[in-house]
Amino acid sequence: MSTLPVIEASDWYETIRMSDDVTLIHEPWIKPFFRCNVWHVRGRDRDLLFDTGLGHFSLRRHVPLVTERKLVCVASHTHFDHIGCHHEFPDRCVHSAEADILADPRNEWTVADRYANEEMFDRSPEGWDTARYRILPAPAGHLLEHGDVVDLGDRAFDVIHTPGHSPGGIALFEKKTGILLSGDIVYDGPLIDDVYHSDIEDYVETLLAMRDIDVSIVHGGHFPSFGKVRYRQLIDEYLVHKRKAGCHLQRSS
Repeated sequence: MSTLPVIEASDWYETIRMSDDVTLIHEPWIKPFFRCNVWHVRGRDRDLLFDTGLGHFSLRRHVPLVTERKLVCVASHTHFDHIGCHHEFPDRCVHSAEADILADPRNEWTVADRYANEEMFDRSPEGWDTARYRILPAPAGHLLEHGDVVDLGDRAFDVIHTPGHSPGGIALFEKKTGILLSGDIVYDGPLIDDVYHSDIEDYVETLLAMRDIDVSIVHGGHFPSFGKVRYRQLIDEYLVHKRKAGCHLQRSS
């Protein structure tokens, strides 16, 4: 049994308004390494929800922002901490390489079997039971590929396929503002390339391809947001580390 203080659903989520009509929704009682950043972007015709968190408590019930207007719900990838509430939103998108997992999110495929336990929490969510944790199926209505555009009416986000952390990872880039919603391919913390279906060579290829994107701010899947200089530092640090480990750093032809 957990000895942590218990947090009720009404106090589980926090929303933080950023610039450019971007809002961070997160679960502050989860330790930073495990805490997914859920990104909400306001558009003219519809809003964007990029990832949906752990899923133990309903996003729709406890975060009014996500029910105010029509929105499209996009999965950066299908690890458990990013897709927990996808089933709550009817307009769902995912990269084709991970569509099967979103439709059938077994714990061993979403890495919940490795990470989804009491060790994640600084405070325990009311009703949590590790043995019973499951993500509900959320088949996607639209499959995304590299080069597609998520159109919000007055805002357009280009889809960037980012294999490495997982095969169907994607980032979304808004050229007009330089905003990059990067998912788990790059964030200001330890980058993970050793979980189920990760691939280090793909990771290297992806970061080499992404390094020169003209970002103004990066909103990652975990940890605080950062700018262009830190973005390139993080990529270069990973590439140098892998070079020392003997990984190939040349893009294949």
